[in-house]
Amino acid sequence: MLEVEKAKEKVAFVAKKMAEEGLVVETWGNVSMRTRDSIVITPSGMDYKKLNFVDMIVMDFHGNMIEGKWKVSSEYPMHRCIYRNREDVTAIIHTHSTFATSFAAARKEMYPVVEDFAQIVGSKIKVAEYALPGTDELAASCINFLKENAAVLLANHGVVAVGNSLEEVLLTCRLIEKNAETSVYAAMLGGPYIIEEKNVKELRRYYLEQYGQK
Repeated sequence: MLEVEKAKEKVAFVAKKMAEEGLVVETWGNVSMRTRDSIVITPSGMDYKKLNFVDMIVMDFHGNMIEGKWKVSSEYPMHRCIYRNREDVTAIIHTHSTFATSFAAARKEMYPVVEDFAQIVGSKIKVAEYALPGTDELAASCINFLKENAAVLLANHGVVAVGNSLEEVLLTCRLIEKNAETSVYAAMLGGPYIIEEKNVKELRRYYLEQYGQK
């Protein structure tokens, strides 16, 4: 139970940060974390800035509520689908940030145009086929286009990012939004220039092996 309680605190904290940083508007978007036997996820339609760890919902991997007093996030099927298909993933954040969602609305893949994006996210982010929110169809489309990548754009919807920790995934969401915003502004200046794949790989390798106090 200690593992679950710690997960609740982390999910609630990151949900607040997501809202404070403008990665979502009002009650949209969601956050989850995998524990040994469950998924801790934000409730549906509640103000993130007012959420506390006791408001978090605990679900199993079959769609059953284990713990919680509120309705679970409508995107729980998508979170469950990702966890069941990606054993390497322990945290998921779904955002509706403005510039990244612009790419999703235009149904255009996002390419690396800034180096920190290339270091953390890697190569381009694909756009999943459109499906109504909260449906099994959206979950299937998401995992089909996410595959082994760190993030996917949901057509006309937003961003889903995954990783080994909520801190890592929150950073990924921040850099996706920065890369999207930079891409839009650079387009006004006649660009942007996309970083070549060989350089993306080298930037990613450098970050993983040498960056920081390693």
